[in-house]
Amino acid sequence: MTDTDQHAAATDPALLDALREHVQGALPATVADLSALVRLPSVSWSAFDPANVRASAEAVADLARSTGVFADGAVRIVRSAVDGDTPPDTDGATGGDGDPGVELGQPAVLAVRPARNGKPTVMLYAHHDVQPQGDDALWETPPFEPTLRGDRLYGRGASDDKAGVMTHIASLRALHAQFGDDLDLGVVLFVEGEEEFGSRSFRTFLREQKEHLAADVIVVADSDNWSVDVPSITVSLRGNVTFKLTLTTLEHASHSGMFGGAAPDAMIPMVRLLASLHDDDGSVAVEGLTAYDADVPERTDDELAADAALLPGVRPVGTGPVLSRMWFQPSITVTGMDVPSVANASNTLIPTVSARVSVRVAPGQSAVEAREAVERHLRAHVPFGARLEISEPDAGDGFLVDTAGWAVQDARVAMREGWGADAVEQGIGGSIPFVSDLAAEFPEAQILVTGVEDPDTRAHSPNESQHLGVLHRAIASETILLARLATR
Repeated sequence: MTDTDQHAAATDPALLDALREHVQGALPATVADLSALVRLPSVSWSAFDPANVRASAEAVADLARSTGVFADGAVRIVRSAVDGDTPPDTDGATGGDGDPGVELGQPAVLAVRPARNGKPTVMLYAHHDVQPQGDDALWETPPFEPTLRGDRLYGRGASDDKAGVMTHIASLRALHAQFGDDLDLGVVLFVEGEEEFGSRSFRTFLREQKEHLAADVIVVADSDNWSVDVPSITVSLRGNVTFKLTLTTLEHASHSGMFGGAAPDAMIPMVRLLASLHDDDGSVAVEGLTAYDADVPERTDDELAADAALLPGVRPVGTGPVLSRMWFQPSITVTGMDVPSVANASNTLIPTVSARVSVRVAPGQSAVEAREAVERHLRAHVPFGARLEISEPDAGDGFLVDTAGWAVQDARVAMREGWGADAVEQGIGGSIPFVSDLAAEFPEAQILVTGVEDPDTRAHSPNESQHLGVLHRAIASETILLARLATR
């Protein structure tokens, strides 16, 4: 325990017991509400039906009203122009379609309760959109039919991040049950609808809603925990760069028997170009991508193999401490390719191949600088004069959390009291780019990155699940934190 922790007093025992009782008693209803959200296939990607995201936003808005914390009319469904587009002149930013020439982002839920009597304001962030389910055949249960097996609730979004949504909702319900209308804490509930699709309207939303979003403390419930028994406070996030890479070598497909061995099909340069992104040991081989230098807890290759489900005989990639590779070094992953399937393969030279490339950027390096480094590498290494095109770019900066503030100390105490274990400060290999946007827009706010995931959650993958014990402890911790803020 640090000296700062010692100055953060324990929560009043009577209040602590009452809060725990509220959370425990409401847990069955919380799980039922989470299950109802999982049944809504709220995939925010452009190729999917946006009506499902609207239905999800409406469900979250109803849940926000059910907390009792917000006055009539204080809960709104909000849509903003995609960043860089011109905002509509009409009221399209608050739920209408606005100017038909302006592209609007997916609907978010915004609810505001003003602070009273000098109390602080806390913003609670989560997102209600989800990743696509992927190949249904890889799911052991239907992806949008919540299924309880043991301690886990399975389904797409059961953890990322509808459990984050329900952590906020359940905490606010418990807070209202304890304080009623005497609650003086300011609360901003912001549940985004397009985090999995790049938060394309996020910056516009921040500008338009800045006076409603202003807060002393921001809690982002969209991260991981050390284990199902030990909580974490995320103190670093990698940035991200993604894009579509296309190589073209021929004007049209040709018979592989007639021209193969002389004419280059697009797959040959694509395979060679993608291979150039890594050294023989699997380390990123792009000049200009940097690493961040910081100490990390020890984790062995065997522990990595178990957590990441490596097959027997498969070796980890990269060099240096395992967690440094995952938190503080860059990585490059090819997440998809457009090529004929094996079932539809014919004896032809493929004229064009496309790949989706995902780059994780070490904290401390700007995403723009990283994107330029990767693009320089690709253009310098493209084989056989293939025509190279980079399109659909997306980027977000990483983030380093300042852990010296009083809110972090309150969060440590709340986690210890809610989990029965001290929180581990950890980095995350994934990216939450909007955190840096929040920090830029609200530089005085203290940002706490928490979450409901654990090493076996499998977010973004088939058979995603939420451990209900983790959900219970996360709700208890956040409820205690909010009560501490309300009684400061």
